[in-house]
Amino acid sequence: MAKDLVCGMEVDEKKTPYKTEYERETYYFCCQACKEKFEKNPEKYLK
Repeated sequence: MAKDLVCGMEVDEKKTPYKTEYERETYYFCCQACKEKFEKNPEKYLK
């Protein structure tokens, strides 16, 4: 399980369609809204 860096939910990497790559890492999200928030400002969520 991966952690959604935006909302903190546990996400099953194998089942979620919401994922993005940033600096050669893949990040997984619970929903489209969290994915979009991360993509707008990834550094905010990686701190």
